Amino acid sequence: MKNILMIGTGGTIASEMTPSGLTPELNSKQLLSFVPRIGELCHVDCIQLYSLDSTNIRPAHWLGVAKTIQENYDRYDGFVISHGTDTMAYTAAALSYLVQGSPKPIVLTGAQKPIWFDGTDSKRNLTDAFLYACRGCGGVQIVFNGKVILGTRARKTCSKSFQAFSSVNYPDLAVLQDEHLLQYMRCACYPRPVFYDTLDDSVGLLKLIPGTPAAVLEFMLERFDGLVIESFGVGGLPEYEGDASYYDIIRRGVERGKLVVMTTQVPNEGSNLAVYHVGGRLKSTLRLLEAFDMTTEAAVAKLMWILGQTRDFDEAEKLFYQPVARDILYEN
Repeated sequence: MKNILMIGTGGTIASEMTPSGLTPELNSKQLLSFVPRIGELCHVDCIQLYSLDSTNIRPAHWLGVAKTIQENYDRYDGFVISHGTDTMAYTAAALSYLVQGSPKPIVLTGAQKPIWFDGTDSKRNLTDAFLYACRGCGGVQIVFNGKVILGTRARKTCSKSFQAFSSVNYPDLAVLQDEHLLQYMRCACYPRPVFYDTLDDSVGLLKLIPGTPAAVLEFMLERFDGLVIESFGVGGLPEYEGDASYYDIIRRGVERGKLVVMTTQVPNEGSNLAVYHVGGRLKSTLRLLEAFDMTTEAAVAKLMWILGQTRDFDEAEKLFYQPVARDILYEN
């Protein structure tokens, strides 16, 4: 029987009703008491690390989860992290950079309804997560609604329904149905994982809308050392008449050592700055990075991981385009 460590962080799955709404209050052992079947699948130990609505999760919590996995890695065959759905994709991406190449499964799951609700998805998701932790491949994954999604490719795409998560620009790794696992793809793993313990959270995200004032971009580059810009379509920056130049603001920022990542707010198929003048000029003349088919969640987490190691653009560029857990597949 496999030994699995369950790390509790809170979320809807562990919430109780309060006068102001649902709040995480149940611990990991209490969650398991609702699903006795899990005790027949594996031996489980529990660590209640946090009891947070995932809206309140920050990079410091990602480091805490990674540290807990590292401290307990040799004692367990796999790990299940119960987590709120709203920021689970960010946590999954961050853990993919903090714990690289794990030959043991590191599985995140949660629910759209608390475990005590009638018709909850909690019990299925928990059971599937433990099944995958026992039988699945290594690496960081989200297990939710019968799907296994690579940690660097997950995004929450439904706010209420049970099929909350989608795999962006990459196939699902596996499916689980009635305790049967069909593994489509396996993750590349090292003999032992490589752990990192540093992130720099001085990273901002700017989603452009038509008419975004250039002053907003200037403020973001003053405030943060790294900036991910979600542009339109395949990518580019506006060139508005009579407004300060976005291009010049970016140019001054990168000259000061800021790391800028261009991506797209379009959910699928990624960016290609070279297609149009509004992107091609940036790509050919400025030292910035392009996310291509990466998710925004992965681009943000990877930039935090990179800034925790270096501010040198050449080294940052090398790290950004070096695939980690299949987070980026191509450069156009």
